[in-house]
Parts: sequence; structure tokens; C-alpha cells
Amino acid sequence: MAELKVPFFKASIGKEEEDAVLKVLRSGWLTTGKEAAAFEKEFAEKINVPYAFAVNSNTSGMILAMEACGVKKGNAVITTPYTFVSTATSACHLGAEVYFADTEKETYSISPDSIRKILESPEGKNVAAIVPVHIGGNVCNMEKITALAKQYNVKVIEDCAHSFPSKTSSGYAGALGDCGVFSFYATKTITTGEGGMITVKDENIAGRISTMRLHGMNRDAWDRYTSPKASWEYDIVAPGYKSNLPDILAALGRVQLSRACEFYEKRKVHAQKYNRAFKDFDFIKLPPDLQGNAWHLYLMRLDLTKLKCSRDVFAKELQNLGIGISVHFIPLFHFTYWKNRYPEFTAENFPNAQQHYIETISIPLWPDMTDEMTDYVIECVKKTGEKYHA
Repeated sequence: MAELKVPFFKASIGKEEEDAVLKVLRSGWLTTGKEAAAFEKEFAEKINVPYAFAVNSNTSGMILAMEACGVKKGNAVITTPYTFVSTATSACHLGAEVYFADTEKETYSISPDSIRKILESPEGKNVAAIVPVHIGGNVCNMEKITALAKQYNVKVIEDCAHSFPSKTSSGYAGALGDCGVFSFYATKTITTGEGGMITVKDENIAGRISTMRLHGMNRDAWDRYTSPKASWEYDIVAPGYKSNLPDILAALGRVQLSRACEFYEKRKVHAQKYNRAFKDFDFIKLPPDLQGNAWHLYLMRLDLTKLKCSRDVFAKELQNLGIGISVHFIPLFHFTYWKNRYPEFTAENFPNAQQHYIETISIPLWPDMTDEMTDYVIECVKKTGEKYHA
């Protein structure tokens, strides 16, 4: 494989981020404290929700949100197979079943019609929550999904790993359901290296998450060591988890949050440049660009009827030319665990998800890309398309 000329992603980290982290390192307080609390407050204000909880990953956040929304052994969640594995395995960790709904044909989003079919089936009575996944920066049809949730009295937990700062006419992703769970992994629109955030509307759900986030303890570390009350005096009120975000990472997140709009505008410029070039290539279908698209990913869709090669061959060719690529996502029905758990869970049952998978390549899209980089990606896509054109 050629040396990468254009990496798939590179985080935008500057002096302000470095200074913020160094300030925490020199403060003597490294774990969850006032920086994490400030990050939560600022994020909640940005999304326009009353509660936000900083956590060590989207996965931890998903488990906490599901648990607080009543997901447990004996019930189930509905989500899409077109997602990263943790969306579904979070429910498994709580002992729940997972029911899968296909994606929409023209987008990567979970299909409300497919959700409805599950809710109307005999298994629908077991559903505790719907977990829509906002893929690539686009937002699912939350108006229809929340209407279904209200009709069938189930919770909605948005997987917002790709969708900050996505905003529709109804509000920000993460404020449209009962909970939203964000990711600040290294490749996300803002990063803390590892980390995430849960956004919540309901006071009772928020209270449960607050307790379960740190061992089921009734006091957090910052309170224990800064309050006049004895630091050793606390109670364990539930069998909780260890999911808190330390101040070192929260300080980085606060700076990244302040730059989120800057990052978005830069990604959007690159995405529009791709669109202008690719609209003239008959072997490419432009990615969906729905209201509020955060352009976290550029999901380049191949029209395989125009090519004499598969997506895998096309992707390998780009890699050989020095382009960093990825695939979002390998649908869960391709993985051994899910095949073993649900033998009936096959590609034939989810034709839209399977079609998206076999025709999609994620190409570089990050704020600090240069014009030369995007030009080179376009050149390589054109060259590969011409080489394999049918």
C-alpha cells in the first residue's frame, strides 16, 4: 500500500487545546471536577437541554441512557443494523434483546416504516426504547420516530455519535428524543481523544444517570474532596458503573466545543467541493444531504452498474494511491456474534442496509484538509472510476 498522501482523518488540535490541558495538569486535580462540570453545562446550553453528563465513551453513555430509560432483561430495543456494534451490544450488556429495523432506501437512516412493523408485531410489546442512529451527520426522521414512540409508550435514545452539531427545524440532534448520546472519539467532529456526553430532558432519567455513572455513589469525587463534609462519607445506592470523564479530557473538550462551528464550516466547504466534482461522475451517487447535516463523514456511494469492479476493489485502489478510506458501516448481520445470536438475521432481511454497505466508501473529510488534498482525492476517484468504468 502506498504511503498516505491524504489521511482519512486528523484532529484539529492547536495551542488553545494544549494550554487548556496543561492548565489542568498543573492544577493538581486530574479526575472529574470543575472542568467536566463546566463542559457539561456548556454542552447542555449548546444543545438546549436541561441536563448533560460527560462520560468516558459513547458506549458507556449508551449503557447508562438505556438503563435509566428502563432497558433490562425481558425487554428489547429497536435499532438499525447499519451502525457501529456498540449501539446494539449496549442493550445486550443490560440483558435485553435487540430488534433490527432496515434503513431507508435513499438514506442511511433507520426506516420509521420498518420500526412501525416491529412495534405492531407480537414482539412489539417487549420494546422499551427505539435507538435511531444519525449517520454521517444526517439526522433521522425524528418527527415520525418520536410519534411512534409516543403512540407505543416507549423511550427514544438518539445515537448522536456522528451528529454534532446537527440542527433541524425541531432542534439539535440529542434534544429530539428522551436522551442523546454523543461521541468525542479521536475521529469525531469534536474530540476529547476518548469520551462522550449524554443529553437528557427528564429529571428522573437524569437523576438515575447521575447515580449510575460513578459506582452508584451518592456523591462525586469533586464534591467529596471540596465539600466541608468529610470526604470519606458517602453511600452506595445502586450497583453503578465507572463511566466518568476526567478533567484533562473535559478541558480539551471545552476548547473543541468552542470551535465546533468553525470545524463544521470547514468540513462543509470540502464536502461541497466533492459534490461539485462528483455530480459529473456517472459512477457516483451523491450522499444524502438532509436538513441539519453536520458533514461528519463523506459517504461516497458508487453506482456499481457503471463499474466493472466491486466497492472493495475500488477502495483498495484508492488506498494504493495514498488515500485514507474507511467503510461506515459493516452491517451487524455480517459479524459472527450476531449470526450466532440471531441466525435469522441475514442480509436478505435488510436489503437497504446491505445495498448501502456494498456501494459506500468513506473518503477523507476533516477541517484542516488543504485544497491540494481534496483535489488529489477527486483526481484519484476520477482515475479509479475511469479505470474500472463499465
